[in-house]
Amino acid sequence: QVQLVESGGGSVQGGGSLRLSCVAFGYSWSAWYKGWFRQVPGKEREVVAFIHSGSETTYYADSVKRRFTISQDNAKNTLYLQMNSLKPEDTAMYYCAASTLAYRDYRTPESYNFWGQGTQVTVSS
Repeated sequence: QVQLVESGGGSVQGGGSLRLSCVAFGYSWSAWYKGWFRQVPGKEREVVAFIHSGSETTYYADSVKRRFTISQDNAKNTLYLQMNSLKPEDTAMYYCAASTLAYRDYRTPESYNFWGQGTQVTVSS
């Protein structure tokens, strides 16, 4: 069974940066879609960014374009999210996700079948 473990969350002032990491244990995930989602209490989980392992095609939510960068190191089974110019509205629990499901809308949480436990990001003004 695949286990995803996130790290790198924390508290930062607005304008600061954080780098999230997600390591996959139990399987080589070089052929999958991988993504970052975030959720605040009382709201639905929303996509931040995703990447296709083979083509490295990426997608970003409009709210994070030009500030966040998703990347991967398949040799290390690791997914990253570099977050720059952070804003208070970026405050959320961030989740790493991986999908082995084909022909899905990878902007939706339902398209992913493996999830990490989440890491909290808090941005103060």
